[in-house]
Order: sequence, then structure tokens, then C-alpha cells
Amino acid sequence: MSARVRSRLFMGAVVAVTVAMVLSACGGGEVRKSGGVPLFRYQGWASQVTIPELAEDLGFFEGKVKLDWQGNTISGPQDIQSAATGQVDFGGAFGGAVAKLAHAGAPITAVLNYYGSDDKTFTGFYVPENSPITTPKDLLNKKIGVNTLGGQSEADIHDALKKSGFDEEQIRSVQLVVLPPPNTEDALRRGQVDVAALSGQFQQRAIANGGLRAVFTDYEEFGPFNGGQYVFRNDFLAKNPASVEAFVSGVAKAIEWQKTTPRAEVIARFTQIIEKRQRPGEDASSVKFWQSVGVPAPSGVIADTDFLRWESWLRDTGGITGAFEPSKFFTNKFNPNAPK
Repeated sequence: MSARVRSRLFMGAVVAVTVAMVLSACGGGEVRKSGGVPLFRYQGWASQVTIPELAEDLGFFEGKVKLDWQGNTISGPQDIQSAATGQVDFGGAFGGAVAKLAHAGAPITAVLNYYGSDDKTFTGFYVPENSPITTPKDLLNKKIGVNTLGGQSEADIHDALKKSGFDEEQIRSVQLVVLPPPNTEDALRRGQVDVAALSGQFQQRAIANGGLRAVFTDYEEFGPFNGGQYVFRNDFLAKNPASVEAFVSGVAKAIEWQKTTPRAEVIARFTQIIEKRQRPGEDASSVKFWQSVGVPAPSGVIADTDFLRWESWLRDTGGITGAFEPSKFFTNKFNPNAPK
């Protein structure tokens, strides 16, 4: 059974369990408080600073929201499943995973874009310089290191191969190997995978170490685009609208702060945050490779196109059937900077 087939079966099972658990969780959506301030439970990413963490450190939540770290994740799909089942209060994933879960009936709503690609920050698919792999056409039957099944890298690979003229059976020959982002470069250099999907500070670190080249990037495929969104459960949104608006407003400010603040200052702030929180096993050394926030939309405002971009992958892999209406599972009403 291929990794892609396992991904479909796994996601289908998770969606079914998610929907059943959430629909049976009547009376949910309550938020805990500390000193009268709502606590938003969330998952972080090892050796990285998420935008909400930056917003909190900069004081952009204005004492209206506090973050409550529940551990780390390496998977956007897992993160939003945790939000849907009430293990955390919000989670983030690429637009295709959000659309897949919401389309399946999970009561979640996207409220803000939080990552994407621009000319400095993007996902690239890298090989050693001496690799015979030079174009997406060479990816068939190869092992590719990705951070998760059902994530954006999987969709990027699918779309690149489809554009190259391959059918679904041929595309399924690609073997996706799940690896933690901090370890993906090492797996490529050791020959454990043929290609590595790299982004952000770990991509820049790998490039700085030398000896690698990109086969293709999502920026080459799409140009600047918004890649993923933060989601909340619908019951949580209904019961805590003021707190969610404070959260969204703060994250939006942190997005724009990164766009207008000198790079060295952003890196210094990230380093300070990681060193101050003292989480086990973290290393702030890769933060120096940060390039940009990579969210083209002003203040993270969401549009239909942020989900429609992934429709081909979703339909071809069985993630959605029938009508596809992104406007049903996102809102900008909590974003004070959204056009009215």
C-alpha cells in the first residue's frame, strides 16, 4: 500500500472520528481563564516561534488573551484535528487540509492566514547537487521527505506531477516519508530520502550548509500565495467572540510587524523568545536563517482563492466530492483589518 493511499485511509478515519466526537460534544466551547484572562490552548513547533507566540511577546493581545502551550506538533493536519476534537482551542494547517476537514463536516472555521510563500520564504524540493533528479518528471518512484501526510508538500508534489502529464496511478508511485522538519536535511544528506521538502529556517540552514539544489519550489508553481489558516471550533467562536477577535487582531499585527521590522530585529526577538521559554530539546540556532513572514495578504485576510488553489489535489485524491464552496468554512469577521 502506497504512502498516498495510507494517507487517504488515515485522513478518512480521522475525519470520521473527528466529526463524531465533535457532534457529540454538546455544550463545548468554554474557555479557561487565568487571572480573569482567557487561556487559548495550542501546539507549537520545536525550535520555531509561531506568530501567536510572537504576538503575545510583543504585547499585541493587550491582556485579553493568554497562550497555553500544550506541546509541539510537526503536522498541520494533526494540529487542526486537535482543534476540532477540543484537545486545543485553535490550530493551523495548509488550506487544503482545512478544506478537507471542513468539507467532511467538522465544525471548524478558518479565521486568518498565517503562512504562505513569497520570493524569500517558500517550500522547495531539494536534492544533492550530484543527484540525477532535475525536474518534477524525475520524482516518480522516488522517496521524498515531508513533514506530514496530507499536507501542503503532498499537494505540491501532486500538482507538479500532474502538470508534467502524469496520471494518478503514476503519481502514487512517489513514496512520502514523514520526518520532523529539523531532521529532514540530515535524512537527505544521509541518503535516507531522494528528495527533501524544506521550508523556512530549516531550508535556509540547509542551503547555507551547501551541496543542495532545488528541483522546484511552490513559489515557482504559484507565485506569492497564502498557504494556511488558523481555525477554531464553531462552538468556541460562538461563545468567545471578543477573545477570538483579540487573538486575530494580535496575530494580524504580528504579521505586519514582521513585514516592516528589520530582519535582524525579528531574528533577535525570535531568539529571545525561544531562549526565555526553555522548552526541552529546543535550539535557537536555526532562527538566524529566517527570511520573511511569507503571508502576502495584508493582516492575513482570507479569500476563496486560498482554498480553491488546492481543489485539483483534493478532488483527485478523494478529499472532496460535489460542490466546493470555500466561503462556507472561513470568515474575516474577527479580523478588524479586513475590508468591510
